[in-house]
Amino acid sequence: MTNDMMSMMMKDSTSMMPGMDMAAMQDLVEACSACEQACTMCASADMSMAGMEKCASLCMNCADMCNTTMRMMLRPAAMDMASMMAMLQAMMATANACANECMMHAEMNDHCRMCAEACQQVMKACEAMMSSMKAMMPASS
Repeated sequence: MTNDMMSMMMKDSTSMMPGMDMAAMQDLVEACSACEQACTMCASADMSMAGMEKCASLCMNCADMCNTTMRMMLRPAAMDMASMMAMLQAMMATANACANECMMHAEMNDHCRMCAEACQQVMKACEAMMSSMKAMMPASS
């Protein structure tokens, strides 16, 4: 998806989710897309290397989570804040596990280094989105 198309979709979504930080949403969708691709490439490369089964598995899980998170963000009309916050927390935990594993191999494998960096970016984007969403939530009594 091109940035122009993404921007147009996010602009159209503003009316569905008044108050939603569309820039944070777009950053998250783009970070998820990049991370999904990096994790998929890393898992594929890992499969041809002995002893990299755990890394490959964590990368595949993270790629799946990125895709699901991205798809949920692209459905703002049906967004439930509680489930979205839980999804973002799960995304961060999955990306953290993947990044930690890939960092153990980063000096030997560029694909692991790039995957870890993409995971770190998606965690930052999740944190920003969660902060934005918390600002939208009504104060507890």
